[in-house]
Amino acid sequence: MTKTHSPLLQQKRSGMLSRILDTAREIMRSEGVAALSMQELARRLNMRAPSLYNYYSSKSDIYDALFQLGFQRFEEHLNQTQLSDNDWLTDVSSVMNTYLTFAIQNPELYQLCFERPVPGFEPSEESLQLSFGILQRYYDHVQNWLPYLNTDLNEQQLTDLLIAIMHGLTALHLANQPDLPVGEGRFGSLIPAIIPLLKKAWAK
Repeated sequence: MTKTHSPLLQQKRSGMLSRILDTAREIMRSEGVAALSMQELARRLNMRAPSLYNYYSSKSDIYDALFQLGFQRFEEHLNQTQLSDNDWLTDVSSVMNTYLTFAIQNPELYQLCFERPVPGFEPSEESLQLSFGILQRYYDHVQNWLPYLNTDLNEQQLTDLLIAIMHGLTALHLANQPDLPVGEGRFGSLIPAIIPLLKKAWAK
């Protein structure tokens, strides 16, 4: 017989799950993404470490839940970005600024999702499908640019190259001047400089 919980118990459990993830993010942000421990997490939550296993079966499960949360938050940022089918340079600028904004606002989720800094952690299939789904939508969107570009690269190669550029700038910005907003700092200010270079390289 399946055990069911009352709406009140479900609400309390949901609240505790959120508290655990919020506290885990605080630890990761202050101590480093790979520094998360069940003992420290339990201490900050004023509970015994074994009690955490009533909510998450392992530390890896907590990382996986945060990996999913990271891509959900990243997708929310992307959904606020206005894209077109033919103004590809504006699209590039918008997405790069969005990527950097997400990283500045959520550095621990950004590192977990895009830098994979935790030895031995492998996202679940469900989590990977979420991230790959976002990537595939951008492959499809970049395909719309091809009639306007002078390049032999296909949509996947173009997208991956742009990801490499924006990730490099973002990682360097976070490593050097993480408190500065988009558009400022040694690396955070360079996105506008990329656009004319890409136009010269690819525009018909």
